[in-house]
Amino acid sequence: MEIARFALVSYKFDKVSLNLEELKANTTFAINFKPSGVFNNEKKTYELTFLFTAIDSTSQKDIISIRCKAIFSFNEVSTIDDIPSFFYNNAIAILFPYIRAFVSTVTLQANIQPLVLPTLNLSDLQNTLKANTKVE
Repeated sequence: MEIARFALVSYKFDKVSLNLEELKANTTFAINFKPSGVFNNEKKTYELTFLFTAIDSTSQKDIISIRCKAIFSFNEVSTIDDIPSFFYNNAIAILFPYIRAFVSTVTLQANIQPLVLPTLNLSDLQNTLKANTKVE
């Protein structure tokens, strides 16, 4: 069996914001995902920062903002150029179910109609993530 090229080491939700003051029962949301990352040359780790926002489509006010940070470790990677291209797509796919569950839980615990994100294909975000990656 081949050893995995990378692994999820840890993740945490370090910033959560809810603004429910003017939320109406029939609000429709515009959702946005903004991934970025930092590759640590010394530790051979990658910190993926994944920002989720939900905006009221009518008023354009921020309703929900959640930031998740995940650490991935690599085998056989010495520089950022050695990171396999499939990492960017797969790292987002690995982290998304945690974000999806957290968004549902936070909104449910706020005693509002829970915001349940559908299963989404976020493969288009891999280019954004790669472009927003820095080396530390």
